[in-house]
Amino acid sequence: MKQGNHSGGHAAGKAHGGAGHGGEGKDRRLHNPIEDRLIPLEPLDLGKVRSIDDLVRAMSKTAFTGRQLGEAADVLEAMARDEECFVVMTLAGAMTVAKQGLVVTELIDRGIVNAVVSTGALMAHGLVEATGRAHFRADPSVSDEELYEQGYNRVYDTLEPEQNLDDVEEVMSAVLEAWDHSEVMCSYKLNYAIGEHLARSTKDQRGILKSAYQKGVPVFVPAFTDSELGLDTALNNRLRESTGRHKIRFDPFEDVEHFAATLLRQKRLGIFTIGGGVPRNWSQQFGPFLELRHRRLGENLPLKRYHYGLRICPEPVYWGGLSGSPYSEAVSWGKFVPPAEGGRFGEVFLDATVGLPLIVAAVLQRLDKKGSKTKKAKKVTSRK
Repeated sequence: MKQGNHSGGHAAGKAHGGAGHGGEGKDRRLHNPIEDRLIPLEPLDLGKVRSIDDLVRAMSKTAFTGRQLGEAADVLEAMARDEECFVVMTLAGAMTVAKQGLVVTELIDRGIVNAVVSTGALMAHGLVEATGRAHFRADPSVSDEELYEQGYNRVYDTLEPEQNLDDVEEVMSAVLEAWDHSEVMCSYKLNYAIGEHLARSTKDQRGILKSAYQKGVPVFVPAFTDSELGLDTALNNRLRESTGRHKIRFDPFEDVEHFAATLLRQKRLGIFTIGGGVPRNWSQQFGPFLELRHRRLGENLPLKRYHYGLRICPEPVYWGGLSGSPYSEAVSWGKFVPPAEGGRFGEVFLDATVGLPLIVAAVLQRLDKKGSKTKKAKKVTSRK
């Protein structure tokens, strides 16, 4: 018994002495947070909030997702003010069905976003808005079987009438029927042509592709056939073939080369990502594409990477999807400049229908309040 007590006392003595080899605690030397220059948090005082920017700035001094959102606005502001930064926006998810299209349009019109990489579905549903059609609230008491019979396609809590997509097909038909079969098609060329058509035919409607055409912003859709746009093109080719005409040839590698050539001309690069998926990965593979051309083909190319990164997506890392992978992972692939070398990132784990309008509205207020203009829109050619 005495031996056991002696052993316990010895262990306690080791802990107080600071050895700590057995997992036990040890004495701590308490630091002064002021002397350590830690940044104090501040209570969110709504009495001092007079604008969206006030709210977002105040949130940046709090914690958790609120702080993420506030810091993300700082990153977007830095990209917007950097005259030498070319910003690529990647879009996944049902953002246009969720009525976020004009937020993206505003970023294009202001010259903050200089290229767009998107899912085809997002652009197709955006055409619904751009041609004056509407989406509608879904009634949860109506079954999906009934919706199908009535011609209503459900996107979570929202309905896309099938008639809308037929109306979109009319726009696509006008563009595709005018397409010269001798010109190879790719997504950025087609989106340029759609934007040009909208600029002529929809004088009072705003939309992503219309603004992109007017501002010289290329819009890429890497997974082109996975969309209404791709299906309409396939149908048009079948019609051409049945009437003895030449089919349209589509080459996605023209998108890859044009995107790479455009980014190579820029001094600094930023990426603003909603969700993940193909648009995010396709845009981020720019760095590895250059490295492979340099290493395997011997091309004399600079190994460019993204300096800024801002993403909004609630997906966690442990699900294993690209939407949830952090920028730190992409650093290991040579896609991003690490923070130690000047890289600056913001990551917000939040539904983009909440985060995107708050962040963008706050930054626009900052840019307007100080009487400054956003950086000049980079001159790119949307169609070769």
